[in-house]
Amino acid sequence: MMAAVAILATGCKNNSNNQNDTAMNNISNKEKAVALLKAIETGDTVAIGYVNAQNYKQHNLGVEDGLDGFGRALAGLASYPDAPKVNTVRAFEDGAFVVCQTDYNFFGPKAGFDIFRFEDGKIVEHWDNLMPYDGKPNPSGHTPFDGATEFNDLDKTEANKTLVCNFVQDVLMGQHPEKLTNYFDGNNYIQHNVSIADGLDGLGTALAAMAEQGIKMEYFTIHKILGCGNFVLAVSEGAFAGQPTSYYDLFRVENGKIAEHWDVMETIAPESEWKHQNGKFNF
Repeated sequence: MMAAVAILATGCKNNSNNQNDTAMNNISNKEKAVALLKAIETGDTVAIGYVNAQNYKQHNLGVEDGLDGFGRALAGLASYPDAPKVNTVRAFEDGAFVVCQTDYNFFGPKAGFDIFRFEDGKIVEHWDNLMPYDGKPNPSGHTPFDGATEFNDLDKTEANKTLVCNFVQDVLMGQHPEKLTNYFDGNNYIQHNVSIADGLDGLGTALAAMAEQGIKMEYFTIHKILGCGNFVLAVSEGAFAGQPTSYYDLFRVENGKIAEHWDVMETIAPESEWKHQNGKFNF
């Protein structure tokens, strides 16, 4: 990783040659995004070239804007005694956007989602959501990463995105909670939330337990819906236990019903702590 930090620090980030340009054109945007994340672990300097050095907007509120900010973040990781680990378990493209779901270990284990926007084959914008993960399975034995990985039903992408958007509005935002069961095949529902068991029964038990503790999970705004076939990611803003919260929810849809769910919740830092003014969302 130090090599990648050195390239960013010495101003060589704009250098390229015909061979590198040709190689870059021969791989997909999804492969570029996955390679860039892996570079956090490996220091792959080629992957840094997938970022538009003159136009890179950062939405992680703790990282400074631009490629220089990304370089300083890498340098901070390089100073940590344990080498970072990065394993992307699912990735897909939706138009100019690439979504990656990743098992991280830097400053401790984390579950994360990253979204990249591409222009002319280069990354120009980045959003993410991260949360610490203690490695323990949820009540049904699942982790934030295991489960189905095969993408299919590509012809149903738009229908599945609409289904998920409607579910978030009707159920999570509370516009029509009575429609909850319409979105599921009975109690057949695989849950990867770290605290909730499988099925609607597991969801009901968890919500009741939170209510007893006076904890509210609130969704206020949907900022982006991205999908590929049977997988759909919803990016939403709300509050958890009274704290401003960013929700990234990944759903697997099967036969028009929600069959599986992964999520990452992140408390939104107060504006006084932001390293830029690009905002957490602003798609």
